[in-house]
Amino acid sequence: MPSLRQLLAAHAPLLLIDASSARVQVGLWTGATAEPRWQAQDAEAGMGVFAGVETLLTGAGLRIADLKAYVFCEGPGSVLGIRTSAVALRVWRVLNPAPAFSFQSLGLVAAALGDPAARVIADARRDSWHVAQLGAPLRRVPTAELAGDLVMPEHFRSWTPLPANLHRTPYDLAALLPAVADVDLFQPTDAPDAFLHEEPAYATWTPQVHQMIEARGQRPGARGQKSEVRGQKAEAGGRRPEAKGQRASASEDPAGAGAIHGRGENGPRQDPSP
Repeated sequence: MPSLRQLLAAHAPLLLIDASSARVQVGLWTGATAEPRWQAQDAEAGMGVFAGVETLLTGAGLRIADLKAYVFCEGPGSVLGIRTSAVALRVWRVLNPAPAFSFQSLGLVAAALGDPAARVIADARRDSWHVAQLGAPLRRVPTAELAGDLVMPEHFRSWTPLPANLHRTPYDLAALLPAVADVDLFQPTDAPDAFLHEEPAYATWTPQVHQMIEARGQRPGARGQKSEVRGQKAEAGGRRPEAKGQRASASEDPAGAGAIHGRGENGPRQDPSP
């Protein structure tokens, strides 16, 4: 893990993006010993990241193709802001495949404070907190287990009620980075992305394709039933000429005709009225 000083010695010009907080910070070093240029944007990350980068590159007369390295904050912090930065770097690395390096926001603050007892925290949601301490790996802790000297960087959003024993500390990279220029805080990465304590687990299932096949297999039977019904209709239709034949026989037989029309055998129907 190189330090900032080592990165600048090997990879200037260097572009740095941090969108982990509500304030987007972008830095540009044009040389190993040159003073950095900074841009801070309070706009949302989708606008602030690109506005800050464009302003710095234009002011220095540089393009993305001129950069020798990219540095970004992988979190903890705003996942939307961090992933916006990561996606931008992935696209720019297609145009200019310079190496990329990541650092962690809370680890940077802990290193700058230099106090092993300080617990630098950020909201991890679901009633839990990211906790960084000097010389210890980043961990996630339930609210009920928070204790000691708690510090939270400014401009970091929170959804869980803040602990009572918390105090804020500035999160200004222009002031923090020079204080830790020789500390190994940066990790090379081939796939910029947001920091995760563990890889996400996804629910899986086995597709039941055979049920669809079985359902389709029932269709020919249904068609057979329709054919049978049609056959019955055809059979019923075949009996119609016989009925017509019976009508014809009745018309030929006077007695039968009389029976049909209500006449008796000996003549017209008698009126029962007196």
